[in-house]
Amino acid sequence: MRKRIIELLKKDARYTPEDIAKMLDTSEDIIKKEISKLENEKIIVQYSAVINDEKLNGNGSVTAFIEVKVTPERDKGFDDIANRLEKFPEVQSVYLMSGAYDLLVVVQGDSLKEVARFVSEKLAPFGNVLSTATHFLLKKYKENGILMEQDIPEPSRLKVVF
Repeated sequence: MRKRIIELLKKDARYTPEDIAKMLDTSEDIIKKEISKLENEKIIVQYSAVINDEKLNGNGSVTAFIEVKVTPERDKGFDDIANRLEKFPEVQSVYLMSGAYDLLVVVQGDSLKEVARFVSEKLAPFGNVLSTATHFLLKKYKENGILMEQDIPEPSRLKVVF
C-alpha cells in the first residue's frame, strides 16, 4: 500500500487522504497514518507543483544543465563539493552521475549572461572543478511525467505512393 500511496501523491500531491482511501479501498485513518510515517521517515520530503515556466515567464527565464568534472576530496568524496554547490541560489539541483562527468548541476537564471556569469565566476573557479560543459534548456515537453502541452497534435504521416 505504501508504494501505491507514493505513486498517487507523485501523480497529484493535491489528493487528500480521503481521496486516496477511496482509490485504495481502505480507511482514511490508515492512509493518514501511512502518510505521516512517510513524512517522518523523510521518504516524502516535500509536496510541490510542476510549473510550466514557459507560460509563466515567457522568454524571461533560462535553465542550464551543467556537466561538471571534479576531483573528489580526500575522505569526503563528492558529497562535500555537492553540498557547497547546492548553497548557491542559482542552483536548482545537483546530481552525482556515472559516466563522462561527475556532477550534473541544474541552474536557473534570468538570462544567458547571468548563467554564463555563474559558470565563469562561481563554478569554474570553484575548488576541485576540472571542467564544465553547459547545455541550455530550449523547451520542456514533459517533466515529472507531466506533459507541458496537453494538446500537442499527433504528427501526421505522409502517404507513401508507389
